[in-house]
Amino acid sequence: MSAPQTPLLAVDCALFDPDRRVLLVTRANPPFKGHLALPGGFVEVGERIEDACRRELEEETGIVAGDLMLLGLWSDPARDPRGHVCSAVFAGTVPGGEPRGGDDAADAAWIGDWRAHNLAFDHADILEAAEALLFGD
Repeated sequence: MSAPQTPLLAVDCALFDPDRRVLLVTRANPPFKGHLALPGGFVEVGERIEDACRRELEEETGIVAGDLMLLGLWSDPARDPRGHVCSAVFAGTVPGGEPRGGDDAADAAWIGDWRAHNLAFDHADILEAAEALLFGD
């Protein structure tokens, strides 16, 4: 029996500091090269999604997160121009830290007014949901 054709699985991390700034990366590669985005990436075979989220976060920003909660699954087939990609999104808060861009992130920074930026993919929608969950907004 052959394996069914299914969407790719990714993770994204919506992480806030005590000032409610969000940790964003500048994408180094297409699609959305040069745009701000949540840290994240594809889940590797044999990897738990929670572990993939922590790995991508640390690889792209140098930040290590404590408690993270599953925010939800974003699965619109049109959310990624490369094809159907479902993303398990985790959210949390950290005391802070000095981010640095790494892996496929050209840069990483705490951003206070993320709504003033044109974020990659559907990350603005994700951040709206994360703020509502974490802060009751």
